[in-house]
Amino acid sequence: MADVILQNITKTYNKGETIAVKDVSFSVEKGELFGLIGPDGAGKTSIFRMLTTLLLPDGGNGSVCGFDIVKDYKAIREMVGYMPGRFSLYQDLTVEENLSFFATVFKTTIEENYDLIRDIYIQIEPFKNRRAGKLSGGMKQKLALCCALIHRPIVLFLDEPTTGVDTVSRKEFWEMLKRLKSLGITILVSTPYMDEAMLCERIALIQNGEIMSINTPQKIISEYPKKLYAIKSKNMSHLLQDIRQFDGIESCNSFGENHHISFNDDNELEIQQKLIAFLRAKNHQQIELKPVTPTIEDCFIKLMN
Repeated sequence: MADVILQNITKTYNKGETIAVKDVSFSVEKGELFGLIGPDGAGKTSIFRMLTTLLLPDGGNGSVCGFDIVKDYKAIREMVGYMPGRFSLYQDLTVEENLSFFATVFKTTIEENYDLIRDIYIQIEPFKNRRAGKLSGGMKQKLALCCALIHRPIVLFLDEPTTGVDTVSRKEFWEMLKRLKSLGITILVSTPYMDEAMLCERIALIQNGEIMSINTPQKIISEYPKKLYAIKSKNMSHLLQDIRQFDGIESCNSFGENHHISFNDDNELEIQQKLIAFLRAKNHQQIELKPVTPTIEDCFIKLMN
């Protein structure tokens, strides 16, 4: 049986006027690293709060480790670890005091489960007497993860855990998740960062409370329906405007130092030549056009449109 199952879950706010989650269904297998990928306001946090029994769904049903998210909330809370998007530990307590407190809440001790958090805790141990509110973003992240793991959960929910931390800390965090997965812990992580999607085994792309696609990152990329090209010139802002005026373009979006485009004509060689001629007539210089492999972000934008 899957560790997490959602069936047609719905959540609304403002007396039903605002739909945060709309008819969402997916499952997460035991020991899987599953990503919920989408921008702010997509419904990720509402889904996590329902799965961790902090919110009641308005429709549908779900289970964690075989327990119903409404009826069996006490059992679920013993089995899951939850790291919310905002740092929610006690800012006036030290690192060690926070960890001891959470261990006590779950009727365990730091020593009993130290083997699970050891690789993470040794990085913050030099600051164990520092108040949590005085830690850096990356250190807060590690402390929050230790507190979520101290009772040895079966399923770990991480809501946008790398938001607001530096690149090095993000990389270190994902290395920690790989190790936790190797220990058999089922991990659900939400993130607005599309590049992190590639670090998950399976992902669900979500927007406006609805799931657009669920699959492995590689499979979602392979299903991109058109050939994709990167184009750039000396004047990138005008280039974007002018490309969108060209009749043969199906999509055009800014992407780093390039614009990503796809054509609506199967005769792509001919239409490429026409596009370059069109842009030269618009006084564009140093035009470069080359095929590229789509990214998860390209797929997300395509599904949105």
